[in-house]
Amino acid sequence: MPAPSGAAERAYEHTKTRILSGEIPGGRLLSEGEVAAELGISRTPVHEAFLRLDAEHLLAVSSRRGAAVVPMAPDEARDVLEMREAIELSTARRALAHGAPPAETLDAMRASLQHQREAAATGDVEAFVEADGRFHTVLVVASRNQTAQQFHGLLRDRQQRLRRQLLHVGPQQVASSLGDHEAMLAAAEQGDVEEFCRLVGEHVRRHRGIL
Repeated sequence: MPAPSGAAERAYEHTKTRILSGEIPGGRLLSEGEVAAELGISRTPVHEAFLRLDAEHLLAVSSRRGAAVVPMAPDEARDVLEMREAIELSTARRALAHGAPPAETLDAMRASLQHQREAAATGDVEAFVEADGRFHTVLVVASRNQTAQQFHGLLRDRQQRLRRQLLHVGPQQVASSLGDHEAMLAAAEQGDVEEFCRLVGEHVRRHRGIL
């Protein structure tokens, strides 16, 4: 398959970002002409982009209806949370197997947590979501489990979309997530793998409860 053109890549990234951020809600119809006009390009690269997004199950392309944003179904959301929990528990056990992780790992967790605090204080949910994602990735990377990292990467888009969906429910969701992360960092600093895994389970169950 030939590499996408620069214009097709722009259309793909532009549309995908708007879908994942929730700016374009599930069920919304999109036209190639609309996106082409927004970006100042022809419809051909937009069509290429839409086909890629259709393959990723973010758009449903139809010759008669155009393209519709595929909503995240409750079953899919639960599936993502279950896989996320399995990966994070497994990698945490490896990363914390010998006590607290290396200083650079803890520093990365602290930096992400500080960004979350700042975003929560200003009500910037988008910034919080980005920092939230980085926080959960740190121990996955620290585990040095390449297979887990690959699966985690495959889930990344859906995790980010789900985080936005969950955290836009209300400020209390941001506050509870921040509190969970504060406790997780404390457990990681102590090298307490059992407490860390318990907190991960509670964190995921709380999210399941608002689906």
